[in-house]
Amino acid sequence: MIAGRHDALGRTSVAVRAELLPVAMVIPTRDRAMVLRRTLESLAAQSAQPAELTIVDASEDSSTRSLCQDESIPGLCSAVSWHPARVGGAASQRNQGVCACSLPVIGFCDDDILFEPMCVSRLWSALQSDPRLGGVNAMVTNQRYQAPGRISRFVFRLMAGRVESSYAGMVLGPAVNLLPEDRDDLSDVVKVDWLNLGCTLYRREALPNPPFPDHFTGYSLMEDLTLSLTVGKRWKLANARTARIYHDSQPGSHKSDPRLLAEMQLINRHYVMTKVLGRTSPSDYLRLVLFELFSLTSGLRSHSGRAMMGAAIRGRADALRRIVAP
Repeated sequence: MIAGRHDALGRTSVAVRAELLPVAMVIPTRDRAMVLRRTLESLAAQSAQPAELTIVDASEDSSTRSLCQDESIPGLCSAVSWHPARVGGAASQRNQGVCACSLPVIGFCDDDILFEPMCVSRLWSALQSDPRLGGVNAMVTNQRYQAPGRISRFVFRLMAGRVESSYAGMVLGPAVNLLPEDRDDLSDVVKVDWLNLGCTLYRREALPNPPFPDHFTGYSLMEDLTLSLTVGKRWKLANARTARIYHDSQPGSHKSDPRLLAEMQLINRHYVMTKVLGRTSPSDYLRLVLFELFSLTSGLRSHSGRAMMGAAIRGRADALRRIVAP
């Protein structure tokens, strides 16, 4: 099938209609209609697109609703549905979105990513390459594993309890999750321990119900780690290295308070360590303390890190009080 597109001068060109995959993509968003538009325009340029696109919106105005219901994105072939969020928060909005989907593969996508060519089709091909794969995610080109320095490698060795040639894509010790790496000598589909949710496909049968526990609220830091570790107990996980996205990270109210972010980070890491990984021994807690100290001292290397050091310490102190409270 073919569809007409209009360029910047209003001229009509002929474009091949995108292949629609049996994928329902869920995107949570809040007060970022223009950012979401860029993501949808990027998706519209893909040769393969999800058959369903479910937008769960916690915005305070109607701009996102208008974008989804009243406007047309040239080239976007997915059936777009807009849903007002019953409860604001990334995890709860994703749970709501999954409930509204009916297809056998569920995709999760952030509202501020840009797809590189062939990303969706390569992601789909990766999932189909092995029926034992429960989920695959795209490579985030501006958020990749970097070879650790001497001190970081020592810390990773302590967290893992063993020496590895690379710790990319692994989950170490007290829920320390490291990004996948991108090297030409690696295969297109690389086994990993966890998946971020920038752009990820899961087999619906692999997902727990609901996908995200009630523990995760607001920004829902580390809910992606919890989901993938849960799925990974029964299924394989992989990074589709040649399926690429750019994370055009945007400011938001959920990122404006470094104290609350530090508190959430420690509380949620403790939750994943104890409730998901079942690591509750004294040595596990010692590794958690060591990693938090390492994270704090690492912040001293940058001006912004030094400026936020007080907030980071207070946030962790607040988290500690909540963790030890009866």
